[in-house]
Amino acid sequence: MLDLLFETSWEVCNKVGGIYAVLSTKAKTLHDRYKDKLIFIGPDLWSADNPSPSFREVRTPLAAWQRQAHLPDGVRVRVGRWNVPGKPIAVLVTYDALYPYKNELYAEMWERYGVDSLHGYGDYDESCMFALASALVIESIVKWKDNPDMKVVAHFDEWTTGMGLLHVRARMPRVATVFTTHATSIGRSICGNGKPLYDYMAGYFGDQMAGELNMQSKHSLEKAAAHAADAFTTVSEVTARECEQLLERRPLVTPNAFEQHFVPKGARYSRQRKLARQRMLQVAGALTGQQFDEDTMIVATSGRLEMRNKGIDVYLDALAALRQDLEQVNSLSRRVVAFVLVPAWMRSPRADLADNLASGHRHRLFDPVITHHLHNADQDPVYSRINALGIHNDPQDKVTVIDVPCYLNGNDGIFNMAYYDLLPGLDVAVFPSYYEPWGYTPLESSAFGAPTITTDLAGFGQWVLDTFGDDSDASGIKVVHRTDSNYPETVRAVVSGLINLYVMDDKMMKQVRQGASDTSKAASWENFIVHYDKAYEQALSRAQSRTENN
Repeated sequence: MLDLLFETSWEVCNKVGGIYAVLSTKAKTLHDRYKDKLIFIGPDLWSADNPSPSFREVRTPLAAWQRQAHLPDGVRVRVGRWNVPGKPIAVLVTYDALYPYKNELYAEMWERYGVDSLHGYGDYDESCMFALASALVIESIVKWKDNPDMKVVAHFDEWTTGMGLLHVRARMPRVATVFTTHATSIGRSICGNGKPLYDYMAGYFGDQMAGELNMQSKHSLEKAAAHAADAFTTVSEVTARECEQLLERRPLVTPNAFEQHFVPKGARYSRQRKLARQRMLQVAGALTGQQFDEDTMIVATSGRLEMRNKGIDVYLDALAALRQDLEQVNSLSRRVVAFVLVPAWMRSPRADLADNLASGHRHRLFDPVITHHLHNADQDPVYSRINALGIHNDPQDKVTVIDVPCYLNGNDGIFNMAYYDLLPGLDVAVFPSYYEPWGYTPLESSAFGAPTITTDLAGFGQWVLDTFGDDSDASGIKVVHRTDSNYPETVRAVVSGLINLYVMDDKMMKQVRQGASDTSKAASWENFIVHYDKAYEQALSRAQSRTENN
C-alpha cells in the first residue's frame, strides 16, 4: 500500500482538454483506495475575480505542512479540495518566481538529462516552470513527513510536467516516478503537419523529426522523462507503438476509463435526456426558423479544434453526403440536426439568436449555421468547411448542420447547459479520428447512452474491437477502419453508420443505446485501475532497488 501518491498535471482543477476528464473521473477510484494519501498538484492560474470553478480552499491534513512549507521565495501554494467525485486534496502552486532562474534550471537539465531547452517556444517555459514548482512541492511534503521508509509515488502527466519528474528523480531518488504520455508531442506534430503517421511509422526517427518540425525542446524533454521514469505508461496500444518508435522506450498501457457517477440514472436520466433534446432543437429552430419534431435525429461531434486529427473534416463531409443520400429518398421524412461542439476563437453569443430563444420566436436568421460570433470567421476551419460544402440549412434540407464554437460550461449565452448535461440528448455521436491516442469523447458519449461512431486509429475504438468484436448493434459502438490513405472510404463508412441508426426502429435503438452504456461500464475505472497498480508496483520496485544499491 502506498503512503503517498502525487499526481501532477497542468489540468488539475483546470479544464483545458481531455486530461482533465481522465484525472477528474479517476479521482474517486483513487481516493476510495488511498483517501488523503492522494494529492493532486496543478497550476494556480486563478484570482479572486476569476476563481477556479472546481477548487475549494479548505482545511486539509496538509494544513501543518502549509504553515511551514519550505519553498523558494515567491512560490506560493493554496491547498484544498478538487470539487469532483471523491473530492481529493489538491495543491495549486504558483511558478512565476522561478522565471529568473530559468537559465540555470535549464542548464542543469541539459547537463543531467540532455534536455535541449534552447529551441523552446510557446508554452514551453510556462510548462517547465510549473513542473519544477510542483516538484518542489512534492520534495517539501516528503521531507515534512520525515519518514525514509515511506512508499511514495510521484506521477507526472504529459511532457508539460516532464521537468518536474526529472527534478524529483535527481533530488529524491527514493521517490518512485511514473510518467504518462497521453499523446507524444512529435507524433501529434507529424499528424498536425499533414504527414502520414501510420504507413511510415517504422521509418520515423523521433529526434530527426523533432529537428525537422522545430519540436526539439518538447520532444527531448518528453523523451528524457520517459527514459528517466521508473514506470513509463501510455493510454492505448495504438500510442504504445508510437512511443516505442518515437521515444524509443516501450511503455506500459494504462487505458483511460470513465467514472459512472457522472451519469444520471433512472428517472433523472430520462428527464435530462428530454431537457437536452428540447434545448438543442429549440436552438436549431431559433437559428433556422424551422420546426423540428421530437423524432428528429440529433447528432454531434466534439473535442479539440483539430480538423484532421479529430476527424472533423470526415464528420462534415459525411453530413454533406448524408444530406444528398436522404434527398434522393422521398419516403424518408425524418430530419437530422448535427452539431459541431468544438470550441474555437469565439467572440460572443449571437444576440439575435439569444433574443429568439428568449421570446420563443422562430424566424430564420442571417447565417443560420453558427450560434456564436467568431473573431476569425474567415479563417475558422469548421465554419469555412461548412460554407465550402454549400451547407446553408435551407428549409428543404433534411440534414441541418450547426457550428457551436464555444465551451459548453453552462454559461455560454445560448445553450446555457454544460456538455455533460447535453450528452444524454444525442441519438448518435461521431468521432472519426485520425490521431486519437485514447478517445475520451467516444467513451463519454457511450457512457451517456449515445450510440457512437469512432475509428480503429483511436485507442478506445481499438479496445472495443479487441474486447467486443465488430458488432456495433451489440456494443453500441461502430468502429470504422481508417488508414493514411482511405479517406473517401472512411466518409462512406460514417454515412453508412448514420443511415443504419437513422432507419432503426425504437426497440432496436433502445438495445443499441443500452449496448453503448454497457460498453462504457466495461471501461470504468473500477475495472481499469488495475493497470495503474502494475505501474505503481514497477515504479516502487525500481525505486527500492535504486535506494538499496546506493
